[in-house]
Amino acid sequence: MKLKSKYIENYRDALRKEKLKFTNQRFLVFKTLLANEGHFDCEDIIGLINKSGRKVSRATVYRTLDILVKYNFARKLILDDGIARYENKLFTEHHDHMIDIENNDIIEFYSDELEQLQDNIAKQHGYKIVKHIHQLFVKKIKK
Repeated sequence: MKLKSKYIENYRDALRKEKLKFTNQRFLVFKTLLANEGHFDCEDIIGLINKSGRKVSRATVYRTLDILVKYNFARKLILDDGIARYENKLFTEHHDHMIDIENNDIIEFYSDELEQLQDNIAKQHGYKIVKHIHQLFVKKIKK
């Protein structure tokens, strides 16, 4: 995947704001997360990078993921197992998540009705939603 220069420049700006250098390792984490669809933990990212024949430290991956979340390049999900998963936020439409508590499968969904309901509830209380994280923890119904 070829990243547009505006995304790379925005990432460089984010690193500057954090007083960090733009390094090959940090760029590799950025590129790896944005080039892959799905929800990845730190070990998954390291594995994808290692598969490409490159190496990056675990600490660099964690620090870079925190920056990607802080500057809205990525979304962070924490499941019942306590392990954080990350997903690309740049190339996806807004959606919410259902997490199967038995196997940690992540199901993405979107509901106009739910979005409208949330907006109405916030408005009734004198607020406007500026962002939200909606995670439903679910269990398969046994028949």
